[in-house]
Amino acid sequence: MSEQIQARAQVADEHAGQRLDQVATELFPDYSRSRLQSWIKSGELTVDGQARKPKEKVLGGETLMLAAELVAEESWEPQAIALNIVFEDQQLLVINKPAGLVVHPAAGNRDSTLLNALLHHAPALATLPRAGIVHRIDKDTTGLLVVAKTLKAHSALVAQLQAKTAFREYHAIVQGVMTGGGKVDQPIGRHPTQRTRQAVVHNGKPAVTHYRVEERFRAHTHIRLQLETGRTHQIRVHMAHIHYPLLGDQTYGGRLRLPKGATPELIEALRQFRRQALHAARLGLEHPDSGEYCEWTAPLPEDFSAILDVLRQDLAHA
Repeated sequence: MSEQIQARAQVADEHAGQRLDQVATELFPDYSRSRLQSWIKSGELTVDGQARKPKEKVLGGETLMLAAELVAEESWEPQAIALNIVFEDQQLLVINKPAGLVVHPAAGNRDSTLLNALLHHAPALATLPRAGIVHRIDKDTTGLLVVAKTLKAHSALVAQLQAKTAFREYHAIVQGVMTGGGKVDQPIGRHPTQRTRQAVVHNGKPAVTHYRVEERFRAHTHIRLQLETGRTHQIRVHMAHIHYPLLGDQTYGGRLRLPKGATPELIEALRQFRRQALHAARLGLEHPDSGEYCEWTAPLPEDFSAILDVLRQDLAHA
């Protein structure tokens, strides 16, 4: 799928001395910098009618002309997979993702992902980077995820996520009894020896997670969390780092902790909960078209609510 696009923009004097690709990103905000760089290199984005290199400096006053073919970035296949759509309009799509659904195709998960489902639901998403997906949640995490349906919305949502103005609140159940809420401000990067894992590392990217106690049980705590940043596995890594790993986390959770005197029902329920107990419950952002603040909520999934009920029953009979 492709479409022809044409656009023109004037370089302001204040941009003098800046790189062409940087200026193009500001003047054509509907397109990613990498895409604009490729158009500069191919001669589809010109300066006063002349081909230039992305790193060349502008003087101010030049005219940028864009005449390019916008093609789908990947050749992913649409698939008829049911979506739990919380909200949809011409700009946005908000999904309540179930556990087990991978967001984006990758090695080992080439199809049956949210991206494949989105392309079936709205084929025009094929022309957007990652089919409009601007942030992810892990395969076994449930809850809200926003998708851009236009280039304008994509640029606006990426900008909000980078500026940390988008609001995201999660529910989690952690192992251990917390005495109170707090903040984890620790950099996250790839684990130095286990390459499929993330870890708190001194040279990682900044990562900040806020948490507060919702309910305490005999050996677990139900908490709410808010993210300032969106690093891979951030909540899971941060909670494990402060020795309160998420219940059911097969990667970062360590050994299952059972309360003393736990009933057979509780032991069975805890052992059967085989995914991280993490749910993206609230999502807030400025609508890319109206500029109005919008917020959506998603109720706790059935398995999450069920394990909470078992923990409450155990506490009541302790």
